[in-house]
Amino acid sequence: MAEHTICLLVKLGQVAFKIAEDGIAGTGLRVRHYSVLQALADNGAMPQLALGSFLRIDPATMVTSLDDLERAGFAQRTRDPQDRRRYAVDITDGGRKVLADLNRALVDLDSEILADLGTTERHSLHVLLGSLAGSPALTCLFDTVREQTGAKRA
Repeated sequence: MAEHTICLLVKLGQVAFKIAEDGIAGTGLRVRHYSVLQALADNGAMPQLALGSFLRIDPATMVTSLDDLERAGFAQRTRDPQDRRRYAVDITDGGRKVLADLNRALVDLDSEILADLGTTERHSLHVLLGSLAGSPALTCLFDTVREQTGAKRA
């Protein structure tokens, strides 16, 4: 397994996901909720479909996530004045507060899971992962795989 970078990424992703989910569980939210709130804080109000595409979250999961966030008072959906068929999603003041709590918890988790790396190694890892996450090749490959998987289910 260690011979293949993709296998290492999968394993580390599974471990990091479990640790992150556990680390923020006290807020009643999950990593997907955090992603939505952070995207809204970074980008401002967005159409619901565009938000899902930006985060690579399928429409059903996006609806469920937004329902959860709305019930908690952390996000709100309003009809898009430009196209009444669409919803625009925005973060609320309560969402900004819980997002600050989530970010503090995630900083602590970063320190814990990266404790065996030096400052330079942590920075390098973050830069490399950021480059990979924003890679057009990876994004295109993911979208292709997701479309093929969706077509097989239909």
